[in-house]
Amino acid sequence: MSVAKVIEVNASSPTSVEDAVRKGLAKCAETVKNMKGAWINETKVVTDGDGNITEWRVNLRVSFIVE
Repeated sequence: MSVAKVIEVNASSPTSVEDAVRKGLAKCAETVKNMKGAWINETKVVTDGDGNITEWRVNLRVSFIVE
């Protein structure tokens, strides 16, 4: 029998949602073993005064198997 756990991770990127997800997963992998998947729970953007996107932010739920 195995047990899975889910944690939430916030990450950001000035480039794209995909880059924010990659950065979040890479940071998570530094301390979490056996990651099995993730899903984007929320997506946000930060804008400048003219409405241009300056940063993409994601809230991820990351699942992993507990040893």
